[in-house]
Amino acid sequence: MQKIRCHQSGFTLTELIVVILVLGIISTYAASKYSGPSGFSAYAAQEQAISVIRQIQLGRMQSNLSSLDYSGNQSKYRLEISGNCLGSGEGCSSEIRSNYVMVEDQTFSFTPASLVVEFDLLGLPTCVSGCTTPTAGGNITIGMSNGVESTQVCINSEGFVYGC
Repeated sequence: MQKIRCHQSGFTLTELIVVILVLGIISTYAASKYSGPSGFSAYAAQEQAISVIRQIQLGRMQSNLSSLDYSGNQSKYRLEISGNCLGSGEGCSSEIRSNYVMVEDQTFSFTPASLVVEFDLLGLPTCVSGCTTPTAGGNITIGMSNGVESTQVCINSEGFVYGC
């Protein structure tokens, strides 16, 4: 008579409980980062700032204008921080434009409070005022705070824009 071996595959009850506990801990941590309007808004503003800066940078790279005087509609190719607005020169002066940072029901302050950054046709940044021109390996750092949390956006000397 042959003995039949039965091999069961699957998870044990202990493994399932451990996995559920680990997922619960991770989800609790992740949810705490985005709970309430104050916690979410700092990260939302950081992502929006990165998007706006990249939009201005790409616009300048695609403009094919060898030199700009930044008058009239050419101010859309310049990153400016003034007061509580981070955006292009045109974006901060008109609410119908999309190239500025705004999170509803939140007030943000930026550090430095006044900043002007220009991009060349390769997307390389040049700080006109409010910071020092980035040297090799240097960054332009823009801080933003809603009074509860703060985040930063960096532009490295090669033009890469990221949350730092």
